[in-house]
Amino acid sequence: MKNIVLCGSMTFIDKMKDVSVVLSEMGFVPILPEEGDWSEIKDDDVNEYKRKVSRGHFDKIADSTTQAIFVVNESKNGINNYIGANTFAEIALAFYIGKEIYILNGMYEPYKDELSAWGCRALDGNVQAAAKAYE
Repeated sequence: MKNIVLCGSMTFIDKMKDVSVVLSEMGFVPILPEEGDWSEIKDDDVNEYKRKVSRGHFDKIADSTTQAIFVVNESKNGINNYIGANTFAEIALAFYIGKEIYILNGMYEPYKDELSAWGCRALDGNVQAAAKAYE
């Protein structure tokens, strides 16, 4: 099995779902982030909920059956190849524990030095390029 955990801003969840279909067709087992119903979460419970889902996603990345993460980084608020703080933390974790890291589009400029040093592979929109590493 080639488990691959999808990461990115939850703004991109629909794109993550589309990418997961393609990855599945390529023989990967895509693992999506948990989607919460924010309307059901009380204001006082938001931080606790965020901690819970972040830890859960970190656990998925660290799982011994996970071979890679796949970062969906679209444009957000006029920023190309956006990678937010939580996604950057997920990338750092994946790097630290030795997982492959794929980035759907180009490198996010503010983190470009680290992403390059950590061996992240920018796919320039080509989801299928992730499979080439496993041939």
